[in-house]
Amino acid sequence: MPTVNAFAATSASEPLSRTTIERRDVGAKDVLIEIAYSGICHSDIHTVRGEWGDIAYPQVVGHEIVGTVTEVGSEVTLHKVGDRVGVGCMVNSCRECENCLAGEEQYCLNGNTGTYASVDRDGTITQGGYSTHIVVVEDFVLRVPESIPFDKAAPLLCAGVTTYSPLAHWKVGPGSRVAVVGMGGLGHMAVKIAHAMGAEVTVLSQSLSKQEDGLRLGADHYYATSDPETFDKLKNTFDLIVNSVSAKIDINAYLSLLRLDGTLVSVGAPPEPLPVQVFSLFGNRRSFAGSGIGSIRETQEMLDFCAEHGIAPETELVAADDINEAYERVLASDVRYRFVIDVATLA
Repeated sequence: MPTVNAFAATSASEPLSRTTIERRDVGAKDVLIEIAYSGICHSDIHTVRGEWGDIAYPQVVGHEIVGTVTEVGSEVTLHKVGDRVGVGCMVNSCRECENCLAGEEQYCLNGNTGTYASVDRDGTITQGGYSTHIVVVEDFVLRVPESIPFDKAAPLLCAGVTTYSPLAHWKVGPGSRVAVVGMGGLGHMAVKIAHAMGAEVTVLSQSLSKQEDGLRLGADHYYATSDPETFDKLKNTFDLIVNSVSAKIDINAYLSLLRLDGTLVSVGAPPEPLPVQVFSLFGNRRSFAGSGIGSIRETQEMLDFCAEHGIAPETELVAADDINEAYERVLASDVRYRFVIDVATLA
C-alpha cells in the first residue's frame, strides 16, 4: 500500500496535525488521484469534534477534492491519466438497492460509503482529502470542466451540489421566488445557482453585514432576520426556502414565509433538533423537507451547469499548517466564503 502525507485529527479535542496514511493499491476499477486542492466544509469540523457521533481516530477529513489522475486500473474506461477530476462526499454505495438503481446513490438504503469516516470495501475506515493522494473507484470520480478555475473548484463537490440538488429537485426557474437562509459556504452557492436558474432570489441573514456581497453574487433582495419586521413583511412570499445554516433557527417563523404549496428545505445540519409546530404546515399546505448532497449524475450535471454559467465559489486559499486556524474562523463566520487547502503544502 502506498503511504501518503496527510493532516489528521487524533481526538475530538486536539488540533489536527501532520501524519501519514496508507492508501489501498489501485485495483482494476480504481483511479489514483494526486490531490491539488481540498475544501474545508463545516461537516469536517462537526465530524472530527464528535458532534455527529463517535468516530475512529486518527481521521483525515475533506470531501471537496479536486486533482489530477496519475494512475488507472486495467478496467477503467471513464477516466485517463492527466484528467482533471473531483471527488465529493461519497466514494461508493451498494449499487443494488432501489435508490442506487434509480441513480440516487446518496440515499443508498444500505448506506453509501462516505469519503471519510466510513467503512470502506476492504474494512478500513475511509480517509478524506486533507492528503496528497486518494484512490477511488472510477464510478464515483467526477470530470472537472476546464473552464472552472482549479483552485476554486473543490467546494463545488459538496457546497455546490448540496445547494444545486434541492433547487433542481423543486424545479426552480424563471418566475420562482427563492429565499436563502444564511450567507455562508452553502448559502452563497445557493444564491449564485438560483440566480443562474432564473429565480428571484432573496437572502435572509442575521444582519446586513454581507448585503453588498449578496447582491453582487445574484440576490435581488436582502433582509436581516434580526429585524422582526422582516417576518411580517415577507409572509406568504416564497416558493422555496433553502436553509443553509448549521445552527438552530425558529423553523416555524420561516415556514410562515412560504406561499401556497411552498417548501422549506434544510441543507445545513445543526446537531440539535429543530422543533416544528404542525399548525405551521397546515397554512398554505406548506412542506418542511431535507436534502442531502446529490447523486453522482447530479454532481456532474452541477459541474457542467457551473461551467456553462461561469459559476465558481468565493474562496480563500490556505496552507495545511493553517487548517486549525481556518476551523476557528469558520466557527466565527470569518470567511468569505469557503476555505480551500493548497495540498501542495502537504508535500
